[in-house]
Amino acid sequence: MPPTPRLFLILGGINAALVVMLGAFGAHGLKAKLTADMLAVYQTAVHYHLFHALGLLAVGLVASQIADSVWLKWSGWLMLAGIILFSGSLYVLSVSGWRWLGMVTPFGGLAFIAAWIVFVIAIAKSS
Repeated sequence: MPPTPRLFLILGGINAALVVMLGAFGAHGLKAKLTADMLAVYQTAVHYHLFHALGLLAVGLVASQIADSVWLKWSGWLMLAGIILFSGSLYVLSVSGWRWLGMVTPFGGLAFIAAWIVFVIAIAKSS
């Protein structure tokens, strides 16, 4: 398997495992410790993390069919950046109460949006 598909399939699998662990931790370990509002913030992080772990797998699968697409590489890296910035900031905000992290979250959302747009461009440009 070429390196790009392998990389994004590995990143997708790692993030899928992480999201299951973090989701279970939130449901069982944090339910009694967080307010309802902060638990909702944590669950939002889990949901977006899950969707974009699957997105990384999609990038890897499509990259195995489209030879060396720079657009797909950008899509994958933007998804990973979105996971870190969006979900990561919400995970930390919910357990720490550091409200200033809310300023980071929209950058992750922009990375997610850009990732999907670039993903579509990669598909559209493929022959």
